[in-house]
Amino acid sequence: MNFLACDLGGTKVLLGIFEKLINDDSPKLIFKKKYISSEWDSFDLILEDFLKNECKNIAHPSSACFAVAGPLSNNNAKIINLSWNISGNTLQKKFNLKSCELINDFAVQIYGIPYLKKDQYSTIQNGSYSGVANNDFHTIVGAGTGLGIARGIISGSNVKVLASEGGHIEYSPKSELEWELKVWLKNSLNVERISCERIVSGTGLSRIAEWRLSKSDAKNHPLQKYFKEVKISDALRKELPEKICNLSKEGDQLMIEVERIWLGAYSSLLGDVALQELCFGGLWISGGTAPKHFKNFKSNLFTKQFFDKGRLKDILKTIPINVILDEEFGLFSAACRAKMLIKTT
Repeated sequence: MNFLACDLGGTKVLLGIFEKLINDDSPKLIFKKKYISSEWDSFDLILEDFLKNECKNIAHPSSACFAVAGPLSNNNAKIINLSWNISGNTLQKKFNLKSCELINDFAVQIYGIPYLKKDQYSTIQNGSYSGVANNDFHTIVGAGTGLGIARGIISGSNVKVLASEGGHIEYSPKSELEWELKVWLKNSLNVERISCERIVSGTGLSRIAEWRLSKSDAKNHPLQKYFKEVKISDALRKELPEKICNLSKEGDQLMIEVERIWLGAYSSLLGDVALQELCFGGLWISGGTAPKHFKNFKSNLFTKQFFDKGRLKDILKTIPINVILDEEFGLFSAACRAKMLIKTT
């Protein structure tokens, strides 16, 4: 029996048809296709093209899960960047699905954790089992365009997802340099508070670089001209995080400093989240930046900031830490949820 999964964002829509193998609980991908969101007037038209044209020789899916980057209510979603209104119930009837669920595009990843295969993630700390601890609790944190946090209770094949907006908690500087960055950001963005997402995201990395290049010793840096062009081009701004990371790898000292500030803030946040959630089942690092910064997550800087929690640092040593390497983990997780929906219909 086939099922349909979708990772729906403001920029692209990734759709896939999956099947369940007899001796393997992980969903197996049969066919997938990526669509550029801005090239279509509605999600319905994309789904119609996918099912009727691209998948006409594949058995029609029984259930569907759509992971959506936008506010959700009663199985309805609004994709703000595209002015799309999506109804799960309407899609279910229109495309003859037995079940159809819309879910937050980050919270859905909790459903994928029990079915991960070894090549989809890497462990950077095994943790130490405690008979007292509840090892059913998991937390996933991911920096991409924004900063997502979700929690879940996983007991065998039973999964309970607990959504979170923890990425919007207050950013707390730990040095004079970080305080200077926070003040600069408040003035630059004309806001009263700075959330962690403003720092710990791909967009945050770009803002840290912009702050660093505002200093007098950086007036001749090669990115100065690029930043002037970025102010009038959203497309160029999306390319900035990759440019910053590439310059850092090439030995650019200013961009190395920028990346270290970003990583320090991220690892400190991860330590705070781990303490808050006591996720003895595992802390999972996901998001678009995870595979790109995998080596950094094993660095001394990451370890130092993550464990810098005073009297409670020993608790963090008992929590398993894993990095998701699968760049299409959102689609995979939506497929895992779609497979679960078959059992409930």
